[in-house]
This record gives sequence, structure tokens and C-alpha cells, in this order.
Amino acid sequence: MTERPPSYPTQPPRRTGLARRTARAAARRVDAAFSRNGPAFRQLAVSWSANVAGDTLVAVGLAGTLFFSVPSSEARGNVALYLLLTIAPFAVVAPVLGGMFSRFKGIYRGTIIVASFLRTVVALVMMLGLTTIWLYPLAFGMLVFSRLYGISKNSLLPIALAEPVALVSANAQLARIGILSGAVVLPLGALAAQIDPAVALALAAAFFFVSTFTAFGLPNPRRAEPTEGDILDTPWPQRPPAPRRALGLSRLATAGVRLLNGFLLLLLAFEFRDTDARAFDFAMLIAAAGIGYGLASMVSPVLERRIREEPMVVAALALEAAAAFIAAQFFGLPAAAALAAAAGLAWGTAKFAFDAMLQASVPPDQSGKAFIRSETLFQLAWVIGAIIPVGLTVDAQIGLALAGVAALTAQTVFVSGLLIDR
Repeated sequence: MTERPPSYPTQPPRRTGLARRTARAAARRVDAAFSRNGPAFRQLAVSWSANVAGDTLVAVGLAGTLFFSVPSSEARGNVALYLLLTIAPFAVVAPVLGGMFSRFKGIYRGTIIVASFLRTVVALVMMLGLTTIWLYPLAFGMLVFSRLYGISKNSLLPIALAEPVALVSANAQLARIGILSGAVVLPLGALAAQIDPAVALALAAAFFFVSTFTAFGLPNPRRAEPTEGDILDTPWPQRPPAPRRALGLSRLATAGVRLLNGFLLLLLAFEFRDTDARAFDFAMLIAAAGIGYGLASMVSPVLERRIREEPMVVAALALEAAAAFIAAQFFGLPAAAALAAAAGLAWGTAKFAFDAMLQASVPPDQSGKAFIRSETLFQLAWVIGAIIPVGLTVDAQIGLALAGVAALTAQTVFVSGLLIDR
């Protein structure tokens, strides 16, 4: 009689109860550390606020050389070149980081530290090259390291926090901290730029150094991931994931909101610049956009607990369309400020909603790559939208009406796509 081959278990052995409890405890410790009131979150918040302050000071220092101090035609060329430079960092950074984040567990803190330190160095060197041809290569380096920091920060929290609601709350809190930091530093930067743009860059270098120093205290955000055969009480995902089609449509719709933001910002900037507007008028537009984004950071966590993310993206497109149409009818500084606030609110609402949807739909070991791809798309959309009014002289009222039509069209396509999926 033929001897039967030995049988092997079809399922891998379960973890012991102690191992399961240890894994759950480790995951809870990561969640607690990176939650809104956790020590790791506070450390990240300090580093992020210092980074935003440095970004604000760099923008103020470069604005005098790229935008305000040259004729309008030359300013358009400078801004167009700067916008094209903003695309390049993603071509350099994004393809590399996706694989690195998946392969090396401790890279999140390392990339934040390296990016902040290199920005410190570039800001100091840039002080010496403001009037030379080296300004653009240095600006490119500053943008590369800025995107490196931003991508690392945006990919860190999704790894550390399992719940989409917790992710939205943490991201919203960081957004408010960044807005407050930029608002506090902006007057200081304006005063420093009046003295000399190099002074603003020196202050930026100091803030980047603070960001570097505080990032050393960040722990490893990796959760205790189960191995083959692990049985946990609450397996991923903890909420139903969005259908693949809905996720892709939401990504494109959110990119549409971002594209319109870039278009509206540069359209208003050149419209007011060509009419010899005061610097205070530009500051009012920037402040209004920040207020709108800050409002989104307060409203989005509340909405996330009550409704799905798709209606939030639809509402963002509808808000942007309505604001553009109204501003076209009553164009002026108050209407432009209201439009900037609405655009900031729309972008924040769409972005926080999409982040939560992506967090619920992508396995933890793939979230780093997924968030990098999305961030790359959103940045490219902003640049494409911004470069249109830079390259073409568009009447403000016509441009606003076109933006409203584009927002309504994107909303219609998005909703139609969601209905087809049902």
C-alpha cells in the first residue's frame, strides 16, 4: 500500500495570547504617542511649526527679488521659472522615497532631520547669492528639501495612526499649528525684508535649525505589524474601504480643487500687481486663504465623524464654484479676500477627506507609497493651475467665471462617476 505523504497544516500557527497582547500593546503605544496629545505628536508639531516659519521667511525674502522689484513682464517670467522648479523636486524626490519608505523602517525621522538641516545650509548660502545667477539653483535646492520634509511628514502619520478619524484630527491640528506659526512670523519677515532680504533668510536658517534639532526626538512611527498567522482582535481595515473607482475619482477631484487654487491665487496676484496694489492687499489675500484653511482644519474632523468623505469633496468643489462666480460679479479686494478664504476652506476640506479615505483603503505597508503618489499629483495640479495665468494675461472677471465653470464641471463628472459605480 502506498504510504500517504505527511500532512501539513493549511493555516500557519496562531500567535500565543501573550504575543497577541504584546502586538496590540505596541500598536496602542504608537497610536498614543502620535495622537494629538501624545509626546511624539508634540515633538513633530514643534518641528513642523519651525519648518513653516522658515518657509514663510524664505517666501518673504524671495518675493522682493522675484515679484515686486521687477517689471510685470519680468515678474511673470521669474514666477513661471519658479513654478517649473517646484515640479522638479517631485521628479527627484517622489520616485526614490516610495521604495525607501517601504524598505527602511527608521527613514521617516532621518529624512525629516536631513531635510531640515540641508535647508538650514541652503538658507545661509542663499544669503550670499540673492543678486547672482546662483539664486535659482539655490531656490531649487530649497524646494527639493522642502518637498522631502513635507512628503516625509505627510507619510509619517498614516503609518503611525490606524484610524482615519485620528489621522484627520492629527493632520488638522498640524494645519492649525502651521497657520499660526506662519501668521506670527509673517510680520517679522516683512520687517526683516524691509531691512534686507538676507536678514529674512538668516532668520529662516535659524528656524530650520530648530526644526532639525526637535526632529531628533521623534520615535519610529512603525506599528507592530502582524506576521503570517497573527490573529489580532481588530484586523485591518477597521472600517469599510472605499471602492477603487471611488478612491481614484476622489483623488482626481481633490487634484481639481488644488488646480483651481493655484489658478485663482496667481490670477488674483497678477491682477492686483498690475493695478499697483499695496503689499497690504497681498497680505490680506494670503491671510484670508490661511483663515479658510484653518476653518477647514476645525470643520473637517467633525464632518469626518458624521458623513463619508465623498460628499466632503463634492462640497469643496461646489464652494469653490460659488465663490468664483460671486467674486466675478463683485470683483474687488473684499470679494477677492472672500474668494481666497473659500478656496482655502475648499482645499482643506477636500484634502482632509481624501487623506481619511486613502488611510481606510490602503494597507499600512503600502500607505507610504500611496500618500507620496497623491502628494505628487496634488503638487503638479497646483503648478499647472498656477502657470496658466502666469503664461497668459487673463482678465480677472473672465478668469473667475471660467474657474467657476471648471469647478462645476469637475463636480458633475465626479458625482456621475460615483453614481456609475453603484
